[in-house]
Amino acid sequence: MSAKLPKGSRITGDSRQDLASSLVERYDRGESIRSIADDIGRSYGFVHGVLAEAGVTMRSRGGATRGAAAEARRKALKEARAS
Repeated sequence: MSAKLPKGSRITGDSRQDLASSLVERYDRGESIRSIADDIGRSYGFVHGVLAEAGVTMRSRGGATRGAAAEARRKALKEARAS
């Protein structure tokens, strides 16, 4: 999902649940909250709030930067961008 959401529009009910599942999937694949927010045209706080509502455990700041975990994260991001 890379369609920009209308700025300031309320997202409720089923559409919010659909959005939440999409955002959770992207976040679980390793994408950052900031990059998701930029992509859908909403704020960092909005995306963070939707993820928190969905019960997501947030990663620590910075994510994996070294070793096998970082390599796996880079590979997942590359594949996510390709699809």
